Amino acid sequence: MYSTPTLATRFARNTRVMRGDQPLSEDQMRAAAPSIFAEGKHASRSERYTYIPTIDVLRGLRKEGFEPFMVAQGASRVEGKAEFTKHMIRMRHAGQVQTRPEANEIILINSHDGASSYQMLAGMFRFVCCNGLVVGEVVDDIRIPHKGNIQGEVIEGAFRVLDEFEAVNEHTEAMKALQLQPPEEIAFATAALALRFGEHTVEEGGGHAPAPVTAEQLIEARRPEDIGHSLWTTFQRVQENVIRGGQPGRSAQGRRLQTRPVGSIDRGVSLNRALWMLAEEMRKLKG
Repeated sequence: MYSTPTLATRFARNTRVMRGDQPLSEDQMRAAAPSIFAEGKHASRSERYTYIPTIDVLRGLRKEGFEPFMVAQGASRVEGKAEFTKHMIRMRHAGQVQTRPEANEIILINSHDGASSYQMLAGMFRFVCCNGLVVGEVVDDIRIPHKGNIQGEVIEGAFRVLDEFEAVNEHTEAMKALQLQPPEEIAFATAALALRFGEHTVEEGGGHAPAPVTAEQLIEARRPEDIGHSLWTTFQRVQENVIRGGQPGRSAQGRRLQTRPVGSIDRGVSLNRALWMLAEEMRKLKG
């Protein structure tokens, strides 16, 4: 059943996101991430910088069967850079048959102000919670500088990532098959707290401020489908609570608060990847 794409409001402060369960049109993408359509490079870039707008690259990818299902654009604090700032596109390939609760996604990140080369990462989307994951070290990142045949290299890179999803699926199934004991779930969530709020914030003593929420809160399920003790379901609950925020907690001064969603494209990608790698380490320890 088709639903209208939504402009998400709890992705992050000052970050605009558009998601849909059908491929997004160019008008829909432009509404959320106009820098995808930048008409030129930022004035700070030299003549050696090859300018090809992201939309041209995406049009080439669409001809090869890659379709965008989510776009995001970060804010810029520098005057005049907003229309060139970093943006992210999450794509799926038409040849991938969707018979699982997750969809494999290729993540494309770029900017036209020199802040980013073209980057391609492996990702995964969970339909039950509309959660976008970023795969850890299973698939190598692909980075393409702004020079030469950019469009051709990006398309080639997308197919390279696509070829690696079999390995990603194997890792995912291994996590689903692995059951955790309650103390192991707490240990996983405690490590995730350190990733999100700083390495020392989980310590109550020694002068360090505690995290605003507890490890027990991070493993709380938001829906019946996420109840369970497998490494995969534990990882999913923790990831959603860390990235989306919205949990009640207390500041270091004891004031009531709600945790915030992660605040930028870069931070979201790096934290998502770190959580995946944390799950991989738990899998290795248990295996």
